Amino acid sequence: MGKQKDTFVTAFALFSLFFGAGNLILPPLLGFKSGGLWWLVTLGFCISAVLIPILGILAHAKLQGTMFNFAEKISPRFSLVYCFIVYAISISLPSPRTASVTHEIAIQPFFNSSSLLTSALYFGLVFVFVMNRSKILNIIGKLLTPTIILILLSLIGITLFSYDFDFGVAAIDSPFSNGILEGYQTFDAIGAVVVGGVIIVSINLKKVEASYAEKKAMIASAGWLAGLGLLLIYAGLILTGALHGTAFDVEISRTGLLTGISTKTLGNTANLFLSLLVALACFTTAVGIVTGTADFVKSRFKNSHKAYTVTAIVGCVLGVVMGQFKVGYIIAVAVPALMFIYPVTIMLILLNVAPERYASPLVFRAVIITTILFSVPDFLGSIGIAQNPEGEIFSWIPLSEFQMGWVLPAIVIFVLVNVFGGKK
Repeated sequence: MGKQKDTFVTAFALFSLFFGAGNLILPPLLGFKSGGLWWLVTLGFCISAVLIPILGILAHAKLQGTMFNFAEKISPRFSLVYCFIVYAISISLPSPRTASVTHEIAIQPFFNSSSLLTSALYFGLVFVFVMNRSKILNIIGKLLTPTIILILLSLIGITLFSYDFDFGVAAIDSPFSNGILEGYQTFDAIGAVVVGGVIIVSINLKKVEASYAEKKAMIASAGWLAGLGLLLIYAGLILTGALHGTAFDVEISRTGLLTGISTKTLGNTANLFLSLLVALACFTTAVGIVTGTADFVKSRFKNSHKAYTVTAIVGCVLGVVMGQFKVGYIIAVAVPALMFIYPVTIMLILLNVAPERYASPLVFRAVIITTILFSVPDFLGSIGIAQNPEGEIFSWIPLSEFQMGWVLPAIVIFVLVNVFGGKK
């Protein structure tokens, strides 16, 4: 029973780390726009937002190290640059997005105040908590996630039993690839690389006498349990959005749709409660991101408290600047960065999960270099550069029309290097 309890506790901790408030706003709009093809969107979304992140946890179970270990087979310098890029993206986009979500869901519907004021007060409090590392956040987190899950299950359940399964016409092309790309916006693959190390440290502290194999098995089991929970919630939210396909204006925002569905199914009182919980969940996520980033920078500067403080200040200032913008704008700004860093992260996860005989340092270098090169067209396309009057410059690359031109080249290089490249 002790091992089972530890596994469930770890699974719940993983679910809590993955499932932030930002994840709430993405699936309903996907379903809303997908109509009867909601299941295809769900499949794509869960590949990038559930399967890849859980494989990231399995990779951590195998490595039992830190985020730095994910890319060190390429070179320590590359790994360091990769870590800095990931943390820079984290404090510049998903962290400020939590303030924007809080304003649109919990502040704007009830108070006539500016988003700048919200983000300034919000990140002022974030800075206080980051500098004091209060245990209150852990208490809030333990109560918060179960309550949000119960509300979401109520919202999904009421919709499933109250609405006829009539769907509108799909308003998106290529629902499968759209689901995958929208899953990027959860940042969960990046989250797996970052928070998996936190889980490893926690388990090592609690299970000092446990063997490598025991810890690996527990982390793997917890990862799959957390993944199952994420899959059920995401699929339920996408289906819920699809069943409301004709109930709202086609131009409704992500936050507006979540609030609208909540009000329709749960009523105004429950919707107010959900707004409060979302705000608190956003806050704990922001504190976690800024604290994690500050800890990383501190570790690179000989555990300097000054480096920690400066990083926390920079993270909170970026939060105020970016957090005043609308959620939709921040998501749009994030697309180019995700088009570049997400493919690399996905391949690092897959390579670290692969058996050692297929993942030599040479394979790592060849696959990652190929992934970076073939991600550039998708990155350029996301900022409108990779176009000419006749069409896409890089349209000859397989899957480029789906913004996944890196996939087949990376697979081909992986196979070729393993067959002809030896084990260097």
